[in-house]
Amino acid sequence: MADWERTREGNRSEWVQRCGSLSGLIVATESRETRTERKPVSSEGDHRKEVSAARRDVGEKRPLTSVSTRQQHIAEMVKKYAGSPVTTLSHHLDELWLTEAYGRVRKDSAPGVDGQTVAGYGESLEANLASLLERAKSGSYRAPLVKRVHIPKSETETRPIGMPTVENKVLETAVKMLLEPVYEQEFLDCSYGFRPGRSTHQALDAVRRAVMTMGGGWVVDVDVRKYFDTIPHQKLREVLDLRIRDGVISRLVGKWLKAGVWEAGLVTYPEAGTPQGGVISPLLSNIYLHEVLDRWFVQEIKPKLLGEAELIRYADDFIVVCERREDAETLLEKAATRFQSYGLTIHPEKTRIVDFRHPWKSKDQPQTFDFLGFTHYWEKTRRGGYAVKRKTKGKKFRAALVKIGEWCKEHRHDSMADQHQELTSQVLGHMEYYGIRGNSRALGAFCSEVKRLWCYWLSRRSREKRNRQWLWKLLDERFPLPRPRIVHPATPHQLNWSFSS
Repeated sequence: MADWERTREGNRSEWVQRCGSLSGLIVATESRETRTERKPVSSEGDHRKEVSAARRDVGEKRPLTSVSTRQQHIAEMVKKYAGSPVTTLSHHLDELWLTEAYGRVRKDSAPGVDGQTVAGYGESLEANLASLLERAKSGSYRAPLVKRVHIPKSETETRPIGMPTVENKVLETAVKMLLEPVYEQEFLDCSYGFRPGRSTHQALDAVRRAVMTMGGGWVVDVDVRKYFDTIPHQKLREVLDLRIRDGVISRLVGKWLKAGVWEAGLVTYPEAGTPQGGVISPLLSNIYLHEVLDRWFVQEIKPKLLGEAELIRYADDFIVVCERREDAETLLEKAATRFQSYGLTIHPEKTRIVDFRHPWKSKDQPQTFDFLGFTHYWEKTRRGGYAVKRKTKGKKFRAALVKIGEWCKEHRHDSMADQHQELTSQVLGHMEYYGIRGNSRALGAFCSEVKRLWCYWLSRRSREKRNRQWLWKLLDERFPLPRPRIVHPATPHQLNWSFSS
């Protein structure tokens, strides 16, 4: 090889290596063996093409201006260097990124302990974001107190909800936008909760598909006791360190975990759990259960089982459909030990193994199980076979009617038009979630009960006795409520699924 060719080859290798170190995400170095194995450049045109490709790879020729473009770039680089921890991620955090994060904060979200609203924060948005960015990068940012309230979870339990300040929501949203492209490359298909492009109805469809494919089986219905309140901070940070080694991001997450909670004038500092109501809390819970459950089940447990098994998880709610009973028992025993080693506890009373075998395979009547607000059960089809059906969970059905009855009682003196508008909205919202194929009877019963409750409280607007039949006719003619309908039709694979033998 001529001297000028060797010189050009050396310059080209040095340039490509330098470009690789400018990726801004993972510093990738090439070994000497890799460089010596490269084929010599055959022409000056090929040399220009390779250098241009290297520049495009690190974004030098294409400035990453928009947030979506940069998120795509992060995802591509994480995928390219899979297995290596992300060391520099916070350099994407700038005023443009924070502006996009502010736009994603709900404008009607409740204010935090400082009483500032989203609109009020936006009046001096440029100055506020510049100050927030400087404090977040320098480390002087202090996580404010989180205001906590309790909302009804069931007829006897309440759920604590945190309300961070607007500034904290903006910063949490910005960090979430940084972490999502990284962990979307890590999360498995069995996870459906709080992920872009995934929903509860997809998880429900996966449950039905798993059961129907196996022809029934044993369902391990697991309940994690107070999951969001018991995640150990140290364990969570260790799990994050497996993938994220950026000092700015790690420091911010640590401050949010240690943030104080203001409740009824008292301030406490929790030693475990993620802040409920925080924007980043669902993502942190997903990351933790991905390591504790998803990856462990797919890589270590499932290959050792005797039969088929499928895991379906939505946030902290998950079930495992097993083909054989012994596999279900083994899984439940090992899961209890696994969760305990990560500081979590499986509820002994609410966790059970359900005999959900096909009616023709089981001597006894198949049991039912609840998942994501629906009761799953076997029912005979018109063709004489059996299929898995879903109906509204009884507790959820009653709770929704109690809530509507209380609203009708409190607002019975409002104008009929205003009451009709609100009740229509509530009925449509109910059908938006529960309007799945096979749930027509429950939807019809719900609409009838809402109309009955409305008619009852309208008749109690005064002490005078009102003819409820007249009121019922009036509602039908002038203020009709929406009729029950299926919002989520059957997917293509459901149309031909029914076992006749």
